[in-house]
Amino acid sequence: MVTNKNKYNCCSESSSDDIAAVRAADAELATLAKALGHPVRVHILRVLSQKQSCICGEIVEHVDGLAQSTVSQHLKILKEAGLIRGEIEGTSVCYCINLNGLKRLRVLISNV
Repeated sequence: MVTNKNKYNCCSESSSDDIAAVRAADAELATLAKALGHPVRVHILRVLSQKQSCICGEIVEHVDGLAQSTVSQHLKILKEAGLIRGEIEGTSVCYCINLNGLKRLRVLISNV
């Protein structure tokens, strides 16, 4: 007869620090996934990744049929998630890919 030492004997014991780190990483990944959860935001990332420099004010031209205010909301979500950077230049905000944010996303996904 086999006896189980604990309910989850298939899994190794984890310390509370390990569990907290995993939960923090899960929350971070969920935030990034939510930012990527709309096709327009994925498209904006694709447009920005194809440029060698930041884009100032012309992003709305790449997103057919959306108002500037709607595009701005999508940019805000991507920026808050750390996937893009926005820098003020004169009266415009110039956006580009945040490579560190994308690297972090890759790391988080690879650890799932």
